[in-house]
Amino acid sequence: MPDITLDAVDIRILRELQDAGRITNQQLADNVGMATSPCWRRVRQLEQQGVIAGYRAVLDRKKAGLGILAFIRIKIDSHNAVEARQFEVEIEKLAAVIACYAVAGSADFLLQVVARDLDEYSEFAMTVLRALPRIKEMETTFVLREIKPLGALPLMADGQPFPDKR
Repeated sequence: MPDITLDAVDIRILRELQDAGRITNQQLADNVGMATSPCWRRVRQLEQQGVIAGYRAVLDRKKAGLGILAFIRIKIDSHNAVEARQFEVEIEKLAAVIACYAVAGSADFLLQVVARDLDEYSEFAMTVLRALPRIKEMETTFVLREIKPLGALPLMADGQPFPDKR
């Protein structure tokens, strides 16, 4: 995929949409200082290029009944591409796994998992995850408090440092 160059207008549009994905095109255009038609075309172009991958509601995990958030480091016993991909396919099927990353370092994969409570997490870890083939080692870290959950990406023009909110 070729690199996509984002100009200052694209960045302003993307920042606004990350903060308020349900904003009307009129309000978005007003906020970024554009007319509505060119703004709409820019948004459509960003969608077609895949820069905007989709829209979704941000839920409060605890209010949705998911009191446990954990990260699980997993080492698999084989590093050939076929077996690693088979592991990935199995992980993609698990609703409790809300994110999975192939990582470098002491683990092969890092999973982000949610559960209603510790009992549900324990059942998932012991009967579902441990039953997956090729798991050599598994280590769980429970989140005690979310300090800065996943949020908007820090978009900047080329060569500019990320803005700190101070």
